[in-house]
Amino acid sequence: MPRFSVIIPCFKVQGFLRECLDSVLDQSYRDLEVVAVDDCSPDGCGAILDEYAARDDRVRVLHLEENVGLGRARNAGLPHATGDYLFFLDSDDTLTPGALRAMADRLAESGDPDVLVFDYARTYWWGGTRRNVLAHVLAQTEETFTAAERPEILDLLMVVWNKVYRRDFVEREGFTFPPGYYEDTPWTFPVMFSAGRIATLDRICLNYRQRRQGNILSTTSRKHFDVHGQYERVFAFLDARPELARWRPFLHAKMGEHCLDILSKPDRLPPADKAEFFRRTAGMFRAYRPEGAEVPAELRVLEGGYAAYRLRRGSGRAARELERRARQTRGAVAGRLGRVRTAVRARRPLDPDLAVYSAFSHRGVLGDPAAVHAKAREIAPHLRGVWVVRDEECAAALPPDTEHVVLGSAAYRRVTERATFFVNNVNWPGAVAKRPGSVHIHTHQGTPLKYMGADLLGRPGARYGVDVPQMLRRADRWDHSLVAGRYAERVWERAYPCHFASARTGSPRNDVLVNAGPEDGRRVRERLGIPAGDTVVLYAPTRREYRRGGHVERIDPARLAADLGDGHTLVVRLHPSLATGPARGLGLSELHRRGVLVDATDEPHVEDLMLASDLLITDYSALMFDYVLLDRPVVIHADDWGAYTASRGAYFDITAEAPGHVSRSYRELAWLLASGAWGDEEAARLRSAFRARFCEYDDGRAAERVVRTLMLGEPMPAPEPSGVPGARAVPAGHDLLASS
Repeated sequence: MPRFSVIIPCFKVQGFLRECLDSVLDQSYRDLEVVAVDDCSPDGCGAILDEYAARDDRVRVLHLEENVGLGRARNAGLPHATGDYLFFLDSDDTLTPGALRAMADRLAESGDPDVLVFDYARTYWWGGTRRNVLAHVLAQTEETFTAAERPEILDLLMVVWNKVYRRDFVEREGFTFPPGYYEDTPWTFPVMFSAGRIATLDRICLNYRQRRQGNILSTTSRKHFDVHGQYERVFAFLDARPELARWRPFLHAKMGEHCLDILSKPDRLPPADKAEFFRRTAGMFRAYRPEGAEVPAELRVLEGGYAAYRLRRGSGRAARELERRARQTRGAVAGRLGRVRTAVRARRPLDPDLAVYSAFSHRGVLGDPAAVHAKAREIAPHLRGVWVVRDEECAAALPPDTEHVVLGSAAYRRVTERATFFVNNVNWPGAVAKRPGSVHIHTHQGTPLKYMGADLLGRPGARYGVDVPQMLRRADRWDHSLVAGRYAERVWERAYPCHFASARTGSPRNDVLVNAGPEDGRRVRERLGIPAGDTVVLYAPTRREYRRGGHVERIDPARLAADLGDGHTLVVRLHPSLATGPARGLGLSELHRRGVLVDATDEPHVEDLMLASDLLITDYSALMFDYVLLDRPVVIHADDWGAYTASRGAYFDITAEAPGHVSRSYRELAWLLASGAWGDEEAARLRSAFRARFCEYDDGRAAERVVRTLMLGEPMPAPEPSGVPGARAVPAGHDLLASS
């Protein structure tokens, strides 16, 4: 008996069907069967299904003699399912890699619940991806529950395909699908109301394809009237189950919300049928209203007529348009007043002791600016340092006693108009004027491998959404560009053909790496909950410009963690630009919860993670240029180097001049880790040469050099390339990675 029965009804999806089937059959978890139902499809679906069944005995195909629709096609597959759990997969959607393994692990962990609800992402025909906005609901518990105990679970999209169902629970309750457009409604509500044990999985397991055309529910038709009959079925189900009567008020409100949502969509109902749809909805709303139930304010429109509904909709649109125009007017007036204020304040003298700091688009006290600020407080306490943060949430996370202003506020305008020193690793907003006598210090975000600035002009994919000319105009305000070596100096002067002078200071944020001792790493390990004595492998991939959204999963982190074996902890840090996108939902959050690895994407100080680790595995992240200062091994995983350089561009071939061994497939990477070759003499020679070339000014005094020479005007010896740590290694506090 297989663990999963994947039931796939098929009708006119020949262009998507192979991708769907491959996503199931290529799963690393193999204990499954596919029950594919050819719903008398007029295209090539039947032949495709027979082809797959001929080469994989896990696939069984049913050919229906007439088209019965999605719900009844699923019903046709049910008697042939023998798995512990039923999974109804639409034939134009796909599973994400590792999805069934994650489901199987969660089912075992939660003791085989009646229903497991998992996450999904919408994938659009034009290439975009958007995660379920209510994903946080899935992350709130590790225990099983009922819908009554956690009713917010019913706020999720109530469809059949974001859940798996214990087969004996379905058979015991007699659940089946009715005919019609909205067949999911009388399945999902009864199932969720009746389930005695529900579990959640905070992982994107399914890509929900948003087709440009052919989506049934986006078709303009009277068939959307079907929704009324489907809700009548759910109310009939509650009538037959007195123990579930408590759900009537909830269902009554959901019905009203759902029908009004259909009515508001411009592409659902023919205009001539909208009044009838409203009247039928209002009639059902009155008929099924529970005695004494309070009607939510947004549903009271159903207590009136269609004319009142249209008037309210029209007034709402008019109010929004008036507000939009008012905002435009206020913006224009504010712009004129701002220019007047700027002209007046430009005559006020600069404050010679005021320094303004920002990092990573105003996210907090981070990176090079943070290191410069800390050193200024130490050796130049008369300098007043003020941080710019993007909102009050960021302000609340600042270290104690950090003076700050919120971006765009009156206080922000005052300090940026009077400050003498500006320290940032991202360009300041355009409204910040460069006044004579002010000193703009740009720190960058690391040593560049990939193309930056003006070099992006020849890479349209890489500069998507980036206004390069505007970027350069803002960079014209820089007075000093900090560099860690002559290579970076040449690249920045090429990428930003502006008016700055290169400051050979080193990278201030790297002082902590150059000056680190064993205790620094131990403290971070304890904070992250890493077992004492474990070898820590930091995996830090970068984003890809050849994929919309930037995320390409080149390595399965669960497999990597398993291959490392006992006594090792895998720490994963995604590129910051991917932190809030679907990438976290593709298993990383769930693996962190289960203790398989440590998801450190939200760790604010990447220097801490470097100090805590024994080995860095990366692809093309600039992190490698900093990590070699610890003289710890680096492995470059470059399995898509050709695609990466074709889309983004690179200043040199990292596979030929790497800071360590290079793997071009996961098999090669696994061999490097298992054999111990990652830490051999050749690896040490490679990173020593890499460090000498790219980190020649990082001597542990970069922040002090910035403060003394660029802010205080004091003389200080320039860093000597020969002073860069060579054979010196910064120990993590125990033996490095042993053979797995």
